Amino acid sequence: MPILDLVRLVSLLPSATEIVYALGLGEDLVGVTFECDEPPAARSEKTIVVGGRDTTGMTPREIDGYVRAQLAAGADLYTLHARALADLRPDLILTQDLCRVCALPSGHVDEALGYLGCQAEVLSLDPHSLDEVLDSILEVGRRAGVPERATRLVAGLRARLAGVTESVAGRRRPRVAVVEWVDPPFTAGHWIPDLVSAAGGVPVAARPGAQSVPTTWAAIAAAAPELVVVAPCGYHLPGAIEQAQAAAQALPGIPVWAIDADGIVVRPGPRLVDGVEAIASILHPDAGPAGARRAAVHRVTVAS
Repeated sequence: MPILDLVRLVSLLPSATEIVYALGLGEDLVGVTFECDEPPAARSEKTIVVGGRDTTGMTPREIDGYVRAQLAAGADLYTLHARALADLRPDLILTQDLCRVCALPSGHVDEALGYLGCQAEVLSLDPHSLDEVLDSILEVGRRAGVPERATRLVAGLRARLAGVTESVAGRRRPRVAVVEWVDPPFTAGHWIPDLVSAAGGVPVAARPGAQSVPTTWAAIAAAAPELVVVAPCGYHLPGAIEQAQAAAQALPGIPVWAIDADGIVVRPGPRLVDGVEAIASILHPDAGPAGARRAAVHRVTVAS
C-alpha cells in the first residue's frame, strides 16, 4: 500500500481512534464510531459514521443473548452510515476483521465504498498479540505519513514494558485468570494473556492469540488461579466492579479484582501498556509504577 501525504482519516473502531490521537493526528480525523470515547473530543467533535444498539441498562446475560441472536440470524451488530462516510471524502479508513462483536468488519466497508464510488484506502488492524498491537501502531503511522512519530511512540511504550519486566524479574509469578465477560464467563484471548505475562504473572484459563470463548466458573476454578481479574469488554471500571461481583460469588476464596477493561485491557491500542502496569500493581504491589495505574483497578469483595 502506498504512503499517503495529506490524509483525511476515518476510524471505525475505538482502538484505532486512540492510535490516531496518540500519533498527534487528531486534527486529521474526520469520522469515528459511536463507541469512540477516548479522548472524549473524538465522539463530540467528529462525524459519527458507525452506529449500534445502546446496551445501557441491559444485563450481561441480555447483551450476550442479543449478540448471539444477531449473529445467528446473520444480522449486523453495527450500522455503517455509508453516505455520511463518503461525504467525508476520507483518504484512509481504519477498520478490523478480528471480531464481529467488537466492530464493523472491513468487508462491509469495502462493499459500501465500492457502491458509492469512494476511493479511500482501507487498512484492517487485526492484532492477535501485544507485539502485533505495537506493530499495528507502526503501520498506522507509516500509512498516515508519520512513521517517525509512530517509531518514537512505540519505542516509548516498549521502554515502559521493559521497565515492568525489570521490576518483576526474579519474583514469583502468580497464576492469573482474566475474565472478559461474566454471564456466561468468557476466557481471556488474543493479547490479554500477554498483558498478564508482561506484568509478572502466569495466565491460566486463557487462549493466547486466539478468540475469547465461553467457559464455566468450574473450568476457571479448575485452572487453579491465585487471583482473578475481571475485564468485561465494553465496560470501564465502574461496570467492571459491578460485574466482578459475579466472579467473587462464583469463585469463593480466590481474590477478585476489577479493572478498567475498555480503558486499558480490551482495546488494542497504546493504553495496553497502562494495562500491563496496572496488572503489575496488583500482582506485585511494591514493584514498578503504581499511583495512577492503581486508580484503574479495584479489589472486589462479595456484597452482603
